[in-house]
Amino acid sequence: MTDSPTLENKAVDTAAFRRYDLDWLRVIAILTLLFYHTGMIYVSWGWHVQSKATSPEFELVMRWLHRWRMPLLFFISGAGTYFALRKRSFGSYAGERVRRLFVPLVFGMFVIVPPQIYFEWLFRGRFAGSYGEFYPEVFQFQPYQDGGAGGAFSWHHLWFVAYLFLYSLVSIPVFRWLKSNSGQQFVDRIGRLIARPGGALWLVGLLLLNDVLLGGFFPNETHALVNDWAYFMKNLILFWLGYILISRRDFWQAITDQRHYFLIGTVLCTIILYGARPFFGLDPDDDTVLLRTLISFNGLGLTWFSVLMTIAYGYRYLNVNPTWRGRPVLPKLNEAVYPFYILHQTVIVMIGYYVLTQMNLGIYAGFLTISLSSLVVCIAIYVLVVRPFKLTRVLFGLK
Repeated sequence: MTDSPTLENKAVDTAAFRRYDLDWLRVIAILTLLFYHTGMIYVSWGWHVQSKATSPEFELVMRWLHRWRMPLLFFISGAGTYFALRKRSFGSYAGERVRRLFVPLVFGMFVIVPPQIYFEWLFRGRFAGSYGEFYPEVFQFQPYQDGGAGGAFSWHHLWFVAYLFLYSLVSIPVFRWLKSNSGQQFVDRIGRLIARPGGALWLVGLLLLNDVLLGGFFPNETHALVNDWAYFMKNLILFWLGYILISRRDFWQAITDQRHYFLIGTVLCTIILYGARPFFGLDPDDDTVLLRTLISFNGLGLTWFSVLMTIAYGYRYLNVNPTWRGRPVLPKLNEAVYPFYILHQTVIVMIGYYVLTQMNLGIYAGFLTISLSSLVVCIAIYVLVVRPFKLTRVLFGLK
């Protein structure tokens, strides 16, 4: 089937225009992850290596970031998929996803992730030998469990790569349908919705419906796929929305023009996030069904509204603004962020282990030491090891 002439012209217009803001936002979001994961060492939620001293201030900031960072990356990934499919067939797209996602995932599970588990086991006193003595544990293929229990086989932070790989493949029939006449009529209906003032906010209903249908069966975010279907589907919906809302240039402009609605929605949800318990006069330890439902639905609102806000303001100031648009450093950063993502958590855990066990630093000094040292080490590995060699470029998913 072919698109109508009007829709085809819109697609051609979109394909000829590069979204520099999406590249910038990807770089910013992944850099944020480094500081977020360093912060996990200093909060009370439990992580691979953890300081005895924790920071309530870190927790306050990270509660918000948790609802924004990965949803934004999945939305941007869906948007990038639209542009990728403008230039290649579905078959070549699937092959490219295998090379750029599945190969680094397998490499990461056998090379990048095991040091995290080794240093966690050392930190928790579960293991006392050398890394060479530990490494055969990986080939027992016993799944890792939170808190360092279980075996030494895991994808850890590379769950994002695993999910994105699966989203890319299972979405091919959806994307094929969206190119058809009936699919374009569906996109037209979304277009009429987002053309209304603040209309895109109502798309949060898709996330709420997913939570109602699956949240009760899979209430916890596990990143383990088989018992993570509510979270899996939430991010898949965001991936699809990224594809759809970036597919027409008039959608971009409508969302950008309405950015103040998304800012207001984000601010209101943020106020509820931090003020629900004291506002309703509830005990801080109260965990009623009503409160859990309120927090869950508000969290989904915060996720969607903050993603819309980021995309809208990003397009306005990082793409249209000539100060940021197409700066020479952007292609280099855009290439580096994927290997940086693959490396960052392992480097944080290793440096964090030595800082916590060998140095007597406070929370903020430790956070700065670990985060900035990890940033320097990741950059050095990329520049000296990943970028120059064909084999490492393939293993880290670079072209």
